[in-house]
Amino acid sequence: MSENTKHDELARMLAAARSEGQQIPELDPSLVPASADEAYRINAKVAALLGWPILGWKIAATTEAVRTKLKTDRPIYGRTFQRFKYASPTRLAHSKLLDPLVECEFFVTLKADLPARDKPWSLEEVTAAVGTVHAGIELAECRFPSRALPPLPAILADGSASGNYIFGGVIESWQASLAGMEVRLEVDGTERRRGTGAEVMGDPLRPLHWLAEERRRFGDGLKAGETISTGSMTGMLPIRAGQHVLARFGTGAEVEITFDP
Repeated sequence: MSENTKHDELARMLAAARSEGQQIPELDPSLVPASADEAYRINAKVAALLGWPILGWKIAATTEAVRTKLKTDRPIYGRTFQRFKYASPTRLAHSKLLDPLVECEFFVTLKADLPARDKPWSLEEVTAAVGTVHAGIELAECRFPSRALPPLPAILADGSASGNYIFGGVIESWQASLAGMEVRLEVDGTERRRGTGAEVMGDPLRPLHWLAEERRRFGDGLKAGETISTGSMTGMLPIRAGQHVLARFGTGAEVEITFDP
């Protein structure tokens, strides 16, 4: 089987798994992409096969702890889809989720394109392209079961475990300092995690800058209207049916989810 054929086969498997809301119990090792670049191209094929309206992108592995766990020396990313966008407060059926992980993140929506070009983007240029910032929770899901994860390139091909995106309140003063904003995550009224924006590469806008450079290198860039989740400052928290989650961003914006059976 040629490499292109293998890539097409993995893309078909991942697209089918997403469409059906199922996981792939075991992946043939020969289908694991040989590199991150190959994996991201397969992820693009998955999105094309699905044909779903695009929400934007997710970024993960933006902290040293997560990079160590995933055995990578850089952040990772993947496509996200409009059909998995929700407004807080919301209720979700836990039984329909795939090993969900709660991650508190900033959701940055662009007001201007950051297209491919020869000259690198500066952080200042990327920041100027930001339209709004929301408090958010990503419910990360992987099309491979957590008990039997394949090597990282296969997970990148799956969109780096992109899942559901719950939009909370708008953060009005984001220009002042996202890095200094404290985020507290409560489960059933008890605080379980706490972090600050600075834990995401020092400033949550730096992962956005990194992604703009990645997509500039790939030749397509980022588009106005796309939302980018910039990485979790509270880690990855498994969640159970029946639990209630509340994330508090600073003293204002909140995100609230109830997980029905």
